[in-house]
Amino acid sequence: MKEYIAKTLSDLPSIARNMLSDFENQRIFAFKGDMGVGKTTFIKALCDMLGVKDDINSPTFAIVNTYLDSEGAEVYHFDFYRLNKDTDAYDIGFEEYLDSGNYCFIEWTERIERLLPPKSVLISMTQTIEGTRIIRAS
Repeated sequence: MKEYIAKTLSDLPSIARNMLSDFENQRIFAFKGDMGVGKTTFIKALCDMLGVKDDINSPTFAIVNTYLDSEGAEVYHFDFYRLNKDTDAYDIGFEEYLDSGNYCFIEWTERIERLLPPKSVLISMTQTIEGTRIIRAS
């Protein structure tokens, strides 16, 4: 397990760079954390490191947003907060996204956890009272 500490939001770009390096052969990143802990903000930092120029927003209503990285490859950003049951993910072709070989950043993993392949990087985000974010990845 890797642990990263962000005392301020300005720490997120270097943590994103380190995480992508630490898990360079992985493409599926599954996020858990309370509402407001910074999952979307951190995914934006990861996308910035990949050279994504699009606006990064949580796809709460769309369920999935597609961005292009600096080499023109698609990057997928999921938000399953509004999912009623995990099998609803199949309706959007979730398994095809996972099998694409492209980066997949998934918020609210709790809703679809049993659908994740074993090769996923599981990321837990918490925030202290002082505002420090603790990001654990395994």
